[in-house]
Amino acid sequence: MKTSNKTINKWVFTVILLVITANFNSCTDDLNKLPQNTLTNDKQYNSVEGYKQSLASVYSNLVYNTFLRFYWSMQEYSTDMAVSTWNDGGDGIYHELAWSADSPAITNVYNASLSIITLCNNFIKESTDDILAARGFSGSDADTIKQYRAEIRYLRAYCFYILMDAYGNPPFPTEANLGTSSPEQIQRADLFAFIESELKDIEPMLADPRTNERGRPDKAADWALLSRMYLNAEVYTGQEHYSDAITYSKKVIDAGYQLETHYSWLMLGDNYLNTNEFIWTINFNNTDITWYGTNFLSLGAAGVPASINGMSGSWNAFRFTQQIPALFPTSDTSIDKRAQFYTNGQNLEVNNISTSTDGYSAYKYRNVNRDGSAITQNNNYGNIADIDFPVFRLAEIYLTYAEAVLRGGTGGDMSTALNYVNQIRGRAYANDPNSTEGNITASDLTLDFILDEKAREFYWEAQRRTDLVRYDKLTSGSYLWAWKGGIKEGRAVDDKYNLFPIPTADLLANPNLKQIDGF
Repeated sequence: MKTSNKTINKWVFTVILLVITANFNSCTDDLNKLPQNTLTNDKQYNSVEGYKQSLASVYSNLVYNTFLRFYWSMQEYSTDMAVSTWNDGGDGIYHELAWSADSPAITNVYNASLSIITLCNNFIKESTDDILAARGFSGSDADTIKQYRAEIRYLRAYCFYILMDAYGNPPFPTEANLGTSSPEQIQRADLFAFIESELKDIEPMLADPRTNERGRPDKAADWALLSRMYLNAEVYTGQEHYSDAITYSKKVIDAGYQLETHYSWLMLGDNYLNTNEFIWTINFNNTDITWYGTNFLSLGAAGVPASINGMSGSWNAFRFTQQIPALFPTSDTSIDKRAQFYTNGQNLEVNNISTSTDGYSAYKYRNVNRDGSAITQNNNYGNIADIDFPVFRLAEIYLTYAEAVLRGGTGGDMSTALNYVNQIRGRAYANDPNSTEGNITASDLTLDFILDEKAREFYWEAQRRTDLVRYDKLTSGSYLWAWKGGIKEGRAVDDKYNLFPIPTADLLANPNLKQIDGF
């Protein structure tokens, strides 16, 4: 169990779970009502403590909602990174790139994101300067609530980013139309501009980098989200922002983050210790019961036994296609220590998607401490994870900087980009970012190399789909993997599958929504 004092108070989560409905039946219904709190807003928001409780309710929805598990499925099953044994919630249609507006799987992230946005909108509406003054808040109390409000706006921006990236033109509920059953639809480029504006506006109000409680966003989290958006801006808006990606990457780098020395430490049960590298995390603790968190990532990896994953036997839920191990020099950690592939009883090639032994697995996520010791399970199940999920970590920022330089962005240089990439590889090859083992030369540093390096560094961290879209490799025939498009050798598919459609249920309920082309 985690003992770090840099965490949102656990009792806050307990209170919120009693008063917040974490899952909603319909996205459209969500927008037609305020969060289901047993207290009126005037009573809930009559103290700083009350505001913090409501702040925690949003964080708890990232943990207890279906968000992380289904977002991971959307980002990884639709690529070469994973095939699903279970076809859990329709995951099979992801890998085949064959979804429709009626597919149940596509509603999960859509509904979860909009549910969180609804909670954010209520908080934002109840924390304006006028309302704080009317409720008698002033001085440090008012400043504290204003920081909470900035964090809530960040969380809303993050969820809107997910919707923009995955669905293109989603509905646009804000505090101004809270309670409206039919919010207007926003175009992707306009949503990009809104998120960009929000993140820049809240920056001064957020805590300085590395000074906030664990799991709460700060200025560096703000810059990290901007850098990720700017790297993908041409996909979202038709206009490139590579110079901006460099600018905001440098802001994060200059804040004093460093790579952790061991790659194997990144996804362990005590990874709350990774304060050098982690920028913003979704936090998990085995006292808090959820089947939608990082226990899925540890237990879901096919074949990995309890003696390795630190909890219980494998659920045999997912494996890699053979294209991912091929990116590494070996399928074990003897050269590149990131190659944490589990091969016992597993075949390299995926001949059948639903056969749990087809495809190598990995033991990247392990619910143990750095020293290998077991973590006590404070629950009745014995298989709840303590592994925090890093939404942003420094290695991504280094690779964003390098890719943006290669794509012609200004404000950076190739020498620095090469140094950042070689630090990542030094850690991978020698448990030392300053090692020259694994070093590449300037001529090796190409865009294709960056894409492969991201796959090696960030496998199973919910980034692959977005990366492949940016490189025009998700739907095109320029890169094929096993069972892409529903055939073993892989095939190109319609470009419409670079996006997910608005779910049919919401289209029927909200006359303001129009479907994207092709669905």
